[in-house]
Amino acid sequence: MFVDRLIAELPLVILTLWLQSAGIAALVTWVRHTLRGDARQIGGLRSASLVVRLTTAVVVLHGLEILVWASFYRWRCLPSWDSAVYFSASSYSTLGCSDVSLPSDWRTLAPLESIIGVLMCGISVSLLFAIVTRLINRDERSSGKDYHATCDCS
Repeated sequence: MFVDRLIAELPLVILTLWLQSAGIAALVTWVRHTLRGDARQIGGLRSASLVVRLTTAVVVLHGLEILVWASFYRWRCLPSWDSAVYFSASSYSTLGCSDVSLPSDWRTLAPLESIIGVLMCGISVSLLFAIVTRLINRDERSSGKDYHATCDCS
C-alpha cells in the first residue's frame, strides 16, 4: 500500500510545484511588462492597483492548487466535492479540520498537502514582498528621497 500511496502522492506534489512555478513565472512576466518604462509614471494608485491584482492572482493560483488536491480526494477518498474542497483547503492552509477525515490508507496526504501549502504560500509571499520592495525603491529613486534616511527604523 505504501507504493500505491507514493505513486499517487508524487504526481500531486509535482503537479502542484509545476502549477506554482508556471503561475509565478507568468506573474513575474506580467509585472515586468507592467513596470517597464519610466519609474515616475507609476503613482501610488497604480502601485496599489498592481498589488491588489497581483494578490488576487496569487489567491486564484492557490485556489487552483487546492482544487488539484480536492480532485484527488474526490476521486479516491471522499464522497462529495464539498467535503473534498473543504478538506483540501483546510489541509493546504494548515488549519486542519476535525469533521472530515480521509480513509486510513490515505491519511498521509493531509500533512503532505500542509507542507506543500506552506511552501507554496511562502513562494507567493516572497513574490509579493519582492514586488512591493521594487515599487518602494522606484518611488524612492523617482522622488530623490532616501527612505532609510527619512524614517526612524529603530
